[in-house]
Amino acid sequence: MQRSKNDVWVGLFVLVGAAAILFLALQSANLLTLSFQKDYTVNAKFDNVGGLKPKAAVRSAGVVVGRVEKIVFDDKSFQARVTLAIESRYTFPKDSSLKILTSGLLGEQYLGLEPGADEKTLVAGDTITSTQSAMVLESLIGQFLYSKAAEGSGSDAAKGKK
Repeated sequence: MQRSKNDVWVGLFVLVGAAAILFLALQSANLLTLSFQKDYTVNAKFDNVGGLKPKAAVRSAGVVVGRVEKIVFDDKSFQARVTLAIESRYTFPKDSSLKILTSGLLGEQYLGLEPGADEKTLVAGDTITSTQSAMVLESLIGQFLYSKAAEGSGSDAAKGKK
């Protein structure tokens, strides 16, 4: 009887430990968010969202103030339309701006929300018009290599003329 009682306690302890590890894994991968705050949705359009994903953080001054709800392609403007869910305890001016930023050099992408100076605040359904798209590392490297190749061919032509 004593052995079976100990087995139940050990089994219960293992289940609680496994649940805690699962919770931490989902939380760290941004697949699970526990927020009991009400929120309001705001839209924004970007030319290029890069690797931005739904559930990505929306940060202002380094503090998470919301999450990306969904990302869809707008076939009329040929831009990506991003819907944000911002916690209602945070209010931002209507002329606020959004940037797609990266945590570290190759980390996950998130939205940086910079407050403006307008007296009117964002409400549900508003659209943020001032946006800056993601910087795509491949494009930057391509531009750098192209400019270096143009410099090299220009100096070769100058040498040939002398």
